[in-house]
Parts: sequence; structure tokens; C-alpha cells
Amino acid sequence: MSGSFSVSAMKMVIQQLWLGARLNWVKVSHAATDLKQFCLQNAQHDPLLTRVSSNINPFRLQNVCSFL
Repeated sequence: MSGSFSVSAMKMVIQQLWLGARLNWVKVSHAATDLKQFCLQNAQHDPLLTRVSSNINPFRLQNVCSFL
């Protein structure tokens, strides 16, 4: 290691490594399957996939007042 790291910085790095070692790791394939299942279960509530009724849509076009 380079001499530019202070002792306190090295202690923080070691602490982060210990915290990472204690995590429960999940395979990417398992996480992807869980994410896909979650998305499919909640698709009916997703406003990007279903239409939002115009009375509750905050981004609907407003009536524009035009002057002649």
C-alpha cells in the first residue's frame, strides 16, 4: 500500500471490508428471478404500464386560454 493513506483511512477501509464480508450474498440469477416476479405481480399498479385516469393525472394538458 502507498504511504499516502492515513491510519484512520485504512481503519475505515478494513471496517467496510468486514461489513461486506458479513453480508448474505445472493446469486444474480436468483435476484433477477425475484425482481421479475415482483414486477409481474405489481404491473397492474404501475402507471407507466397502465393508463392513468385523466382526473388524477397531474401531467394532463391544461385548458389553454387564447386571446383573439
